[in-house]
Amino acid sequence: MTKPSPTRADALRNRELLLTTALEVFAGQGTDVSLKVIAEAAGVGIGTLYRHFPTREALLEAAYRNEVAQLCDVEALLRDGPPDAALEEWMNRFVDYAVTKRGIAGALRSLAASGSDIYDDTRSQILAAVTKLLKAGIAAGTIRPDADAEDVLRATGAIWLIPDEPGWADHARRVLTLLMDGLRAGATAR
Repeated sequence: MTKPSPTRADALRNRELLLTTALEVFAGQGTDVSLKVIAEAAGVGIGTLYRHFPTREALLEAAYRNEVAQLCDVEALLRDGPPDAALEEWMNRFVDYAVTKRGIAGALRSLAASGSDIYDDTRSQILAAVTKLLKAGIAAGTIRPDADAEDVLRATGAIWLIPDEPGWADHARRVLTLLMDGLRAGATAR
């Protein structure tokens, strides 16, 4: 039996470029945009897009899952500074994620209605990332010891209640700054 050949580096780059570009285009122009527009924006042919993603839904779901995976990859944040600063940076990234999610919300609801576990999977990944960041902050004494990941996730959900209007992301960041202030209050390293 022969082993399948590894994916070529250029094919992996094209796939990643398509995922990033698709999310940007979908969020900016809507999810009904032509896939040819996405391929052109990514600098690849439409055939390359279809080789990786046979349907619009497959592309959308893969792009969204990729975005969530990047949001939840907190190892570099924890290496680059104190845990409370890592959590604060993660919250800034969460706002960027929320901006994108708002642009594709209808399509995500359709994916979920078609049987995708996209919402449950996303929630569990985000909860795991918040848990890791909080544990590191509590251990370092930069986050209050009673901080709970479920509570923090619920509190970050407050940004979804902000009306969708100009300045939304700035307002969301201010709300999450208040949350960070509360998480730092009572930390032992103060």
